[in-house]
This record gives sequence, structure tokens and C-alpha cells, in this order.
Amino acid sequence: MVNFTIDEIRGLMDKPANIRNMSVIAHVDHGKSTLTDSLVQRAGIISAAKAGEARFTDTRQDEQDRGITIKSTAISLYAQLPEGEDVNEIPQKVDGNDFLINLIDSPGHVDFSSEVTAALRVTDGALVVVDCVEGVCVQTETVLRQALTERIKPVVVINKVDRTLLELQVSKEDLYQTFARTIESVNVIIATYFDKALGDVQVYPDKGTVAFGSGLHGWAFTVRQFAVKYAKKFGVDKNKMMERLWGDNYFNPKTKKWTKSGTHDGKPLERAFNQFILDPIFKVFNAVMNFKKDEIDTLLTKLDIKLASNETELEGKQLLKTVMRKFLPAADALLEMMVIHLPSPVTAQRYRMETLYEGPHDDEAAIGIRDCDPKGTLMLYVSKMVPTSDRGRFYAFGRVFSGTVRSGLKVRIQGPNYTPGRKEDLFVKSIQRTILMMGRYIEPIDDVPAGNILGLVGVDQFLLKSGTLTTLETAHNMKVMKFSVSPVVQRSVEVKNAQDLPKLVEGLKRLSKSDPCVLTSISESGEHIVAGAGELHLEICLKDLEEDHAGVPLRISDPVVQYRESVNGESSMTALSKSPNKHNRLYVTAQPLGEEVSQDIEQGKINPRDDFKARARILADEHGWDVTDARKIWCFGPDTTGANLLVDQTKAVQYLNEIKDSFVSGFQWATKEGPIAEEPMRAVRFNVMDVTLHADAIHRGGGQIIPTARRALYAATLLADPGLLEPVFLVEIQVPEQAMGGIYGVLTRRRGHVFSEEQRPGTPLFNVKAYLPVNESFGFSSDLRAATAGQAFPQSVFDHWQLLPGGSPLDPSSKPGQVVQEMRKRKGIKVEVPGYENYYDKL
Repeated sequence: MVNFTIDEIRGLMDKPANIRNMSVIAHVDHGKSTLTDSLVQRAGIISAAKAGEARFTDTRQDEQDRGITIKSTAISLYAQLPEGEDVNEIPQKVDGNDFLINLIDSPGHVDFSSEVTAALRVTDGALVVVDCVEGVCVQTETVLRQALTERIKPVVVINKVDRTLLELQVSKEDLYQTFARTIESVNVIIATYFDKALGDVQVYPDKGTVAFGSGLHGWAFTVRQFAVKYAKKFGVDKNKMMERLWGDNYFNPKTKKWTKSGTHDGKPLERAFNQFILDPIFKVFNAVMNFKKDEIDTLLTKLDIKLASNETELEGKQLLKTVMRKFLPAADALLEMMVIHLPSPVTAQRYRMETLYEGPHDDEAAIGIRDCDPKGTLMLYVSKMVPTSDRGRFYAFGRVFSGTVRSGLKVRIQGPNYTPGRKEDLFVKSIQRTILMMGRYIEPIDDVPAGNILGLVGVDQFLLKSGTLTTLETAHNMKVMKFSVSPVVQRSVEVKNAQDLPKLVEGLKRLSKSDPCVLTSISESGEHIVAGAGELHLEICLKDLEEDHAGVPLRISDPVVQYRESVNGESSMTALSKSPNKHNRLYVTAQPLGEEVSQDIEQGKINPRDDFKARARILADEHGWDVTDARKIWCFGPDTTGANLLVDQTKAVQYLNEIKDSFVSGFQWATKEGPIAEEPMRAVRFNVMDVTLHADAIHRGGGQIIPTARRALYAATLLADPGLLEPVFLVEIQVPEQAMGGIYGVLTRRRGHVFSEEQRPGTPLFNVKAYLPVNESFGFSSDLRAATAGQAFPQSVFDHWQLLPGGSPLDPSSKPGQVVQEMRKRKGIKVEVPGYENYYDKL
């Protein structure tokens, strides 16, 4: 029976110090949804028998069928800590011992990591789940990095401990070493992305920020829980006991003394963690799995565990599950760790405000966010759209950072392209209803104050994927989320019956709303294109499109990869283009921008909105630019944020500022569709060398300058040894030693190469890391499984762009040339790539 009411939750919403907003993040299949079940069961929403198998937060049918999470799901839970010690130990201010946990279960598959980003934006803490056998994998690192850049504090659960005991049959010391190595790997990642404002957030078992357990069997423990038990028994201080139960501490039963050395009189001593914590767990496993009836009864009496009458007949794994769940309930360990160690919105928003808010850090909105003020001006960030049962409508899912939102409130809905003082991407509308997200269900709620997560009805028509809602006219936007994946794989879709076309167009609009990372577009040849982060992501998106959003049968093309156009050298001469009326001349050169600068732009370290002097200092100090050039960057492109730059290197030109906007428009157009195959450009720096303009303003308008600028930029690109960049996946493969040979064969056939292989200590598994071009990755998983008899598990994540080898893309006989010809044919453009003479004007 659900042990809380919506009114109780609403009451707790007014106590922001007692709220914990947290996401569960991890690599695929490390047990996030299974662990979440024990928390849902603690709240009385599902029965104890189902916990671990129900996967309550996997709300879609295909999630249940495939056994993976696809969409992140939010659920609000009510938790009560026992009065006294636990509550007194919380390092931040609290108000009573009732807590509201807003929990978001996110997907682990790399193709859906945009869902993780959307979940992290609205939470303050993260429960990082790590598989005890597989350890820290590629996606664990990706999601942890995302969490730390959003200034989110992590705590760790080492899951699937039952596997090491039942399958690998490890000794206590081996298990301790496995734990220590895993925690060290996590701390290495945390230390790499150290942020002064967040402080040191490394995790330590003796501080209570690491739990160990098994989500499937529903048990978990922290060192703190055992320390509390033993502190009472021995009559010592609990904190001292916690320190002794981890690390190189040994208890000598003969002398009753603690020591740091592992031997006494030449005999080895047992480590305290093994002796006091692992020993009882090993005894329970041993007695139950070897069917030692007498031992089981003795243990149950000692541990004070009472079995119900229907549970006494159980044996084997069923009995083990029941006993362990009563001995060490997972929900208790997780709740204690989350409530004590994760920050409340009041604490977190103080240091998160700078990374969340775009405007000045001392205006009314920023102060409201910083203080998490329910009486301040409304600042609400919508991070994603959730489809409702009413087809075509969406709940806007987000978090109130300041103020209070209620049904019927009139708000300013600011999309990501809104700039203060302008009218673009701005709507002023009333909110129809506010709701509470409860996994598979929703509950209506009157109003929601700052620090809480909620759903909104009635704003989905005005926002595409995300945006800011506010009541303050001068408020800036909340910062746009940075995704760790980019949509590099695309397919074109068409309807089987022509009369269904309007449904497809409508369906594509809904699809792009429902997923933070999917891009839908119409190419010049009239194809409808859907781009996603990988094969699986696209497959799920297209299935949704066909079955839900459009609801009509579709014909889907093979997957196609997006390329980027770039240059390998400087222009061999200055490109010149004359305007159609022959009165204006533009002189431009192109050169490579450099991989480091491009990556800094893509990661947001160098930003078009930064102060130009600060930006110039970074470019000069870190990347060796000339300061004068760095201060004269006109713009970034395409879409004003891409990794191409337009730099003004002219000296004393009249009327230059009047044509700047037109030149920039031409630059945006050129970088969005390059000269070789109309793919976006990347990593190109264009220098405006000189400009000759007509004295009369009417002869140098946009119509004269924009197409001329585009032609000049195309000519400069073609003169600078153009090249094609292809996207490359980083593939991490887990494989037993005997199946290693098959991997190399498959990778070599697909132009991939291995750059690291390590054995996981204590297991027969190898971790192989390789680079694989995205174009060669289709069907890679099935190929790999066939070659290794199903023993290899690959996980691919977009890593970088690399030059497509094999010659110039302008040479039709080379490999890049053939790729270009295929792309041009597909897009319906003339197959031959025009030479620079077509864009270049001779004097």
C-alpha cells in the first residue's frame, strides 16, 4: 500500500532543505532500474516480491521487452529517517525528519545519453551505479563527467555483489580489493574534472558515500550502518568505528587491540572490513546456498531476522533473497546515503547558479535562483518533453529554480534562441495545469515552489525541446544543455501511401519534440531526414514515429553518416569575388582552425557570448593566436555556435561595419552547406583580407553582399586543400580471453584499430578499446557476436572527427571522391564538384 499522500508531498515541497533531487546514472546494464525498484518498494508503490524484477520506472513496453531503459522517468518518493542520530549528522540545515526524494531513473545506453543530460540538469545529486564485476566502463565515465560539469554531487553504489559471491566464488580479501579498485577508478574520474566551486567530491566508504549491494536481490549496506551496530556493541564512538572498518585496519582478537599491520606473532590477521562486514554476509550465503538447515536457524537467531510462515519453506536463491533483504534492506542504505550526503536545492543552487544562468549574476532572477526563493520571480527550466496518453500532446518536464508556479499563472515562455529585449522565440501564455510525475502515473497538484521537479500542461505548443519560463521581463535564459553525443547517423523516411504525407510531417514534429537529441529536417531534394546518435537510437525513434507520432506505414532508407567539410592547408592565393553589380569586391583566405580550438568551441569553453577580450586572452595564451586577430572574430558558424570562425584582418576599410551583417549571413550559409557536398563545415578559419565597396549604400545592400560572401568563402575553401571529416566511434568491448582473436578480424575489416587492451584484475574479462569509423559501424554488434560466439559486448560512443583517408575529395577516383559523388547523387545535386574557378572572379 502506498504509504504517503499527495498532500504530504505538497507539504514537504515547502521545505526545500528537506528535498533531494537526484538522478540514477550508470553504464548500460549495471542495474539502475533494478536498484530504483527497492526505493519504489520502500515507498509502498510496488510489493517486496516484485522489487528488482518489476523495473517500475521502465514505463514503455519496448523497455520491458528489451530489458534496457530508453527514456528517463521521474518519480517522487516520501521518506522518513529515524529521529536522532541520522538527522543530526546531516551537514546542511534540515527541517524535521521527513524527506521528499525526487528521483529520475535515466538510461545507460550511450545512444540515449541526451536523456541523461536532461535528467542531470534538473537534479542536484547523482547516484552512480557501478557493476562490481565489470567495473567502471566507458559510459560510466561519460555520465560522471556530465554530472560534474553540471556541478552535481555524486555518491556511488557498487552493485551486483551477489554475482561475485555466487558466480566467481571470490575470497573476502579479493572482494575487498575489487571494491577498492572500483572506488579508486571512480575517484580518478572525479579528480580529473575537479571544480573549485563544488569542492572535493571524491567518494569514500569510511565517509559513508559508497554503498555495496545487489539490486536484483534487494539488499545493500554502507560501512556506516555496520559501524552504528558495532559502536553500540563495543561502546565506542561511531565515527572512529567507520574509519576502522575500511582500509588497512586489523583487529587482533587475542589482544583486543586495533593495529595497522596485517600480522601478529608471524600469523596473518584478518582485515576489519572482511572480519566485521563481509564475514556475516559470506556466512549467510554459504549456509543458504549449501542447504545447511541448522546453521541457517542459528544465523537467523543471531541476526535477529524473523521469517514469515510462508517464507520458512523457501530454499536456495529464494531464501537467500528473503534473508538478505531483511538483514540489509537496500532502500535503508540508499536513503541514508542520499539524505545525509546529497545536497538539498537550497545548498546546491548557491554553487550551481553560475553554471545555470546566462545573465548577470547579480540581477533579480540570478539572486532568486541562488537563494532558491519560493517568493522570488519565477525561473523554471524545461529540460525535456514527455509524451502524454493524449496523442500529440506533451507534458513539459522541468524544475522550478526560483519562485512558485501554479495553474493559470501567466508566464513568459523563452525558447533557446531568445535574447533579452527581442521578441523572437518568446510567447506570453498561461499555464493550464501543474502536475507531479510519478513514474507511470501523474498526479494533479495546485502549485509547486522553488527546488522541485514537476510537469506542466499547455506549454508544449510553444517550446520545441527545452526552454525557460519566467515572470520577469528582464530575465535571461537558463543555459542550453550540452550533450555528450551528437546526431551523426541519419536515415530518410517516406510514406508508403502518398495521402499519409501530412501525418508524416506532423509525426516528425512530434518526434523532434519527444527526444532531446533527435534532429528532423527536409533536404533540398524533398527527403524527410531523421538524424540520431547511433543505430539503436535511430531504430527506437523511427519505431516511435511509425507507431505513435505519425501512425502510418513508412519506408525507411539505409542509415547514412553525416560528414563535415574542412581544409588541410592555407589558401594558395586570396580568393576574390565580385558582387553581381560589379561594384563590390571581397578578398578572403581560408586556413585550418586547429583541433584543440574546434573542440573547445564544441565543448563550450570558447563561446560566442563570452566577453571578446577574455576570449582573445584564451585563444592567445592556450592556442597561440595573435591577440589582434582574436579580438576581431566576427562570428562563429554554422548556427552562430559551430566550430568555424570568421576573422576580420582588413586594415582601414571604409563602410566595413555596414556590410558586416550581410557578410556574416553569407558565412552562416556557406558553413551550413559547404562547396564539396553541401555538408556542414568544421574547423575552418576564414580571414577577410580586404574589401572594396561602392560609395553609395544602395549598391552594397544584402542582395549584393550575401551571395558574394558565400562565393568568396567557397573559393577560399577549394583553394585550401579541402578534405572530408568523418565521425569516429570509441568502442569499448568486454570479452573473455579465448574470444579475443575474433575482435581483431572484425575491426580490421571495418577500418577500425585497437589502441588499448587491459585485463580486469580478478576476472577472465578483457577490456578492449578501439576507434571505429561510424560509417563502418552498422551491423558491427551482430558481426562481433558472430565472430566471438556471442561472448563480446560492444558499447560505442561518438568520440571525434577524423580526416577521411585516401586522397582528395575533389578527385573522383579516390575513396573520399567516391563518397562525395554518392552524397551529391543522393542529394540531387550535379555530381561533379565545381572547381574554385566557378566561385572565383579574375580581376
